[in-house]
Amino acid sequence: MHTYWQTTRFRIDLHTPCIMGIVNLTPDSFSDGGTYSASTAAALAHAEQLLREGAGILDVGGESTRPGAAPVSEAEEWRRLEPVLREIVHWQVPVSVDTRRSGIMRRVLDAAWADIINDVQALEDAGAVAVLAAAPDTGVCLMHMQGLPETMQHNPEYGDVTAEVAAYLQARSAACRAAGIAAERLVLDPGFGFGKTLRHNIDLMHGLRKLAAATDLPILAGVSRKRMIGELSGEADAARRVHGSVAGALAAVAHGASVLRVHDVKATADALKVWQALAPV
Repeated sequence: MHTYWQTTRFRIDLHTPCIMGIVNLTPDSFSDGGTYSASTAAALAHAEQLLREGAGILDVGGESTRPGAAPVSEAEEWRRLEPVLREIVHWQVPVSVDTRRSGIMRRVLDAAWADIINDVQALEDAGAVAVLAAAPDTGVCLMHMQGLPETMQHNPEYGDVTAEVAAYLQARSAACRAAGIAAERLVLDPGFGFGKTLRHNIDLMHGLRKLAAATDLPILAGVSRKRMIGELSGEADAARRVHGSVAGALAAVAHGASVLRVHDVKATADALKVWQALAPV
């Protein structure tokens, strides 16, 4: 398994966990209620704060994919992304664009505004694999999702969630490599909360090492402020799930995750420093 993530401008070291800070540009975000979508200035100020707190990657998204979310038009997604990406590409930090549309991927890559494409649909949109194959070094995160955001939590079912997620991601990564996308550009996200019950999420967390071994690719884990954290901690308010989210992030690292996608960067970074110093060898 490779120990770095090749992206457009950066080779990200994965020997130690890398924190990906979330920059939501959506008014219906489950985690922050659209706090940072009000203006470009607000979004940029938040992104700057995430960097100060220790984010190694900024993940910028213009469409909510929370359970039950309705899709937005490509034009609206681009309207939200364009002014923020135009600015942060100059900050000398890896920029990840969270999108499932091949048209958006093409636009950000043509503008040279993205180092990573982070796709909840694992490049299943028509033409998406070809877009990334034509971008020589751009990093790719392939995520598993059962169903679509509008319906994925209605009644998710698996026989063996870890085996099924691994098989799907293995097939998607094989499709990418067959198109010429090098393995060093690929990272996999099992998609906690995307078409999974709490039991599925717990089993998947326990199976992260098996998933990594089956695919021979690094794992990105995103549990920050999600319903599973609320169900385990008893905290109904997503914005108050910081402590539970940090515990989930540490659990993910203990189970082999290389990248952590989080809202609360400082809390996660501080916890990682202490945990790495004191954890059993």
